[in-house]
Amino acid sequence: MIHHTDVEVRSYELDGFGHLNHAVFLNHFEYARFQALEAAGFPPAVLLADGVGIHVARVEVDYVREARLGQAVRIRTAPAEIRNSSMTLEQVAHAPGGPETVFARARVVVVWVGAHGKPTRIPDDVRAALGAP
Repeated sequence: MIHHTDVEVRSYELDGFGHLNHAVFLNHFEYARFQALEAAGFPPAVLLADGVGIHVARVEVDYVREARLGQAVRIRTAPAEIRNSSMTLEQVAHAPGGPETVFARARVVVVWVGAHGKPTRIPDDVRAALGAP
C-alpha cells in the first residue's frame, strides 16, 4: 500500500533562513502516517477504541533540499517491513509533479502497543490492509 498526502509550506513553519524548518518535516511525516492509516481503514478513533496505540520507536531523516513558503509538498508513505509488533515505514517528501524533486526522506519504526501498555501483535486485518503477509 502506498499513500500520498499533500501539504503546503506555511509561514509559521519557516526557520530564520526562510525555508521549512527541519523539525516541521517530522510533523508533516506524522500527519501523513495517520492519513495513510485512516485510508487503510484504521483512523485513530478506531484504534483508541480498541485500546491500541502506535508509538514511534525510531526516526531517521535525510534532508535533501529546502522547501519554501507556499510550496506544495507531497508525502509518499509506504510500509517497508512489518514484523510481529513493529513496522518500518518509508516516507518521502517531494514536489507533487514527481518524485525527482525530493525534500526529505524518512524511515520510521513504530510499535503497536495494547491496552496493557506493552507491545502487541499487529492485527491481521491491519497487515492485510497494508499489504503485508
